[in-house]
Amino acid sequence: MNKYRVPLGLTPNEPCSYLPKEQQSLAFVILPHLLSSENYNQWLQAGFRRTGNNLYRPQCENCSKCHSLRIDIQHFSPSKSQKRQLNQLSKLEVRFQDSLDKNWFSLYEAYISERHREGAMFPANQKDFLSFIQSHWQETRYLHLYENGELIAVAITDLFHSAYSAIYSFFAPQHRLSLGSLCVLAQIQEAKRKGQAWLYLGFQIDSCPAMNYKDKFKPNQKYINNAWVQTE
Repeated sequence: MNKYRVPLGLTPNEPCSYLPKEQQSLAFVILPHLLSSENYNQWLQAGFRRTGNNLYRPQCENCSKCHSLRIDIQHFSPSKSQKRQLNQLSKLEVRFQDSLDKNWFSLYEAYISERHREGAMFPANQKDFLSFIQSHWQETRYLHLYENGELIAVAITDLFHSAYSAIYSFFAPQHRLSLGSLCVLAQIQEAKRKGQAWLYLGFQIDSCPAMNYKDKFKPNQKYINNAWVQTE
């Protein structure tokens, strides 16, 4: 990171997507063409995330509630409810693939229409979504969950030498199972099988109910004041 002295930009303040009473601003890499998977791994360890070929992290003037979170893969200990979910996962077909299933967009479209109709990703657009998840310099895999041959969930995962990074997931919105959690558990299983140390889950805001599921995967660490801190 320091070798290239990559400059950062800062977006103007705007209403926060997760905390309506707060204003958000993002620090972002100005010269993304200097990036590679190797130095992105360094940025990831510094609390940054990827969208397409661009890296960013919150840099809010009056709020510091948003922290990057990562799961300690080799010491992960499932809770009672996660043990039940692991049993559910064992009855599904799990595939990590180099490309998306041919039926992915219909599943994504149903998910966005049901869960995020008020969000920026509605209406679902195939070109925009692929631009969001793909990068020409980052190795990415696509986790698929199938039930009786039917695609029910997809999780996009970046691969590094010692870590995985969960980029985005979508799933059948009316399904009886907690498919978002099952996607994380499947990523944990695959990461452990590959000997990885961490699974990065993106940003966590303790006061945002929609994000609380991330903190249930323990042990984990949060990036606070430029250091990774073990949580209780």
